[in-house]
Amino acid sequence: MREVDVAVIGAGPAGLFAAYYAGFRGLSVAVIDALPEPGGQVTAMYPEKLILDVAGFPAVKGRDLVANLVAQAAPFNPQYLLGTRAEKLSYTDGRPVLGLAGGEQLGCGAVVVTGGLGSFSPRPLPCADGAPGSGIVYFVTEPAELAGRDVLIVGGGDSAFDWALALQPLARSVTLVHRREKFRAHASTVARVLSLPVRVVVNAEVSRLIGDGTVTGAEVTVRGGAAETLPVDVVVAALGFTADLGPLAEWGLQLDRRHILVDSAMATNLPRVFAAGDITEYPGKVRLIATGFGEAATAVNNAAVAIDPGAHLFPGHSSDAG
Repeated sequence: MREVDVAVIGAGPAGLFAAYYAGFRGLSVAVIDALPEPGGQVTAMYPEKLILDVAGFPAVKGRDLVANLVAQAAPFNPQYLLGTRAEKLSYTDGRPVLGLAGGEQLGCGAVVVTGGLGSFSPRPLPCADGAPGSGIVYFVTEPAELAGRDVLIVGGGDSAFDWALALQPLARSVTLVHRREKFRAHASTVARVLSLPVRVVVNAEVSRLIGDGTVTGAEVTVRGGAAETLPVDVVVAALGFTADLGPLAEWGLQLDRRHILVDSAMATNLPRVFAAGDITEYPGKVRLIATGFGEAATAVNNAAVAIDPGAHLFPGHSSDAG
């Protein structure tokens, strides 16, 4: 059984900062997330959007914030267990043991849950069943890889329009298809996209994908009209994500709907299990990335004392470490 001092469940901003802070405290750490890459909701939903309320950054793209958080934790060599879920919680000699998807057991001194709104699963593209296997993506990990390609974006929310802005300068063509006439994206982002050479088709859906093994085209059907076939190399399905607590809901955590109740130490009702970030609830809770950072530090510091009662709650400032 693998052993670490702190298991962080959730690789969003709060989880990544918790990984850094655990390393700063001299604790080994593993970061677990059901998504295939770090960043959580930021990476999944608005990687190219500017975030304006993170202290010290007048403006920072979601993707850059995540990259900086990963780099900040890197000197402490956190283990990343991505594309997997923490499914079960048990205890051995008072220490938590996480049962991971696939059957692996992870023993730890403490658990810090930073799962945002829970685990994310992309909403599938309705016409994807039986479609060519290659060319449909739910995450664009490297926009440069789509340079010179014909890109079809499906969706009408912030992530769809963010990808349209990011990919238009790179792609040969960008078409955005939305099933309604009104968009869920921020009005200023919509206006920017509409001012670019991006074709936007409303009241329409992608009725069929064409290709043999890889996407080469798509049929787009406007409501009440005929189908039009477009050349397409890549389909970005930006239809949003479903979030739920998943197995966490069965652990016996005290919940307020989908949120975990914590005290001022970020402790849950379960021994050695703490939580931080958007997934937590307490009187006066404000759901901001900046709030999550402070909660992550509080959780890790209290976890350190739970692991070693002789440890100091506050280890000093990082500027004192040199």
